[in-house]
Amino acid sequence: MQLVLYDDYKPGLLKGDAVVDLSGIAPQGRTGQETMEAIITGFAGLKEKFAAPAAAGKTVPLSSVQLRAPLPRPGKVICMGVNYLEFTKKDPLPILVFFKSPEAVLDPGGTVVLPPVDFRICHHEAEVAVVFGRQGRNVPEAQWENYVFGYTNGCDVSARGEFGGNSFIGKSFDTFCPIGPAITTKDEIADPHRLHVRFWVDGQDRHDYGTDDMGHRIPECVSYVSSIMTINPGDILLLGTNHQGIGPLQDGESAVMETTGLGRLTFNVRDPLKRSWPKEIDTAMASSVKGRIEADKY
Repeated sequence: MQLVLYDDYKPGLLKGDAVVDLSGIAPQGRTGQETMEAIITGFAGLKEKFAAPAAAGKTVPLSSVQLRAPLPRPGKVICMGVNYLEFTKKDPLPILVFFKSPEAVLDPGGTVVLPPVDFRICHHEAEVAVVFGRQGRNVPEAQWENYVFGYTNGCDVSARGEFGGNSFIGKSFDTFCPIGPAITTKDEIADPHRLHVRFWVDGQDRHDYGTDDMGHRIPECVSYVSSIMTINPGDILLLGTNHQGIGPLQDGESAVMETTGLGRLTFNVRDPLKRSWPKEIDTAMASSVKGRIEADKY
């Protein structure tokens, strides 16, 4: 199933070019986040109801609704850094984890707004995201799937700068984490390590990679993250990107991300300062990251 929130954060099922209203049978929270978390935690008892056409509500055209981020304010947005082999045959670099602000989450079709602060360039990083389905701590690698509810698209928008010595802060500006359009439940994905990720900016090819290039795979990532912190239903884990397709985002552009089984995520870009960079893959950045993998050092 592909679960969505739409309009005033009503729950629904994405069915091709239509949305099936679930608000009559789904639990309702005070916020969209609470509603989706209630669906996630109660899904075992809801799945059959959602699958029964007579039980669900009206079906409306997708073009007539406003999709919301399927997790509008997750408790945690955890991210894996430099987690792809960049098409090399080398071993991965040591595992690296950082956070994005939950306030960075952006609806599908929304607008990423570049902040009026000094940075070198603003990059897109198209990534598959794990959606956690239950609370866990010190999860063994062999049990990782028991804690995963599903998957969604995510873009780790990244302003590159020092920001007082903390370069990761440039990933947490408001609107810097578009996600969606839906949460695809894990039973719909035969193998999350065999997905194809594509990304375009104004129709220009950028990211084009498979998740089989992932260095630290999902069982290791889930186990490692949960050894540091408790994971909770509705938290998300961005699994990193292959930087060989990385490029800039700038004023007036439109971006599209598409992943096998996860649907298509779109967003726009606005920059009040109208900065510009070459409209192409950033080969210098791509080469730098690949060089680190090949040299086995950050």
